Amino acid sequence: MARAMFEYTKTVLKKVSFNSELFCKELKKGLESLLPYERDELTIWLKSFTANKPELLICMTLIK
Repeated sequence: MARAMFEYTKTVLKKVSFNSELFCKELKKGLESLLPYERDELTIWLKSFTANKPELLICMTLIK
């Protein structure tokens, strides 16, 4: 089930990427619900996903 949460978080983030406020909010919720190794995977995914979306880079500060 945990893997499903990881995939769900990615899906939600893709859908709300048009709005940086929503993106940050959903990223925060997703990070709270993921396991530590999934957070690491999400960080890697986020770096590639936000590479051409500079408006979303502000949300990267949520990643510790």
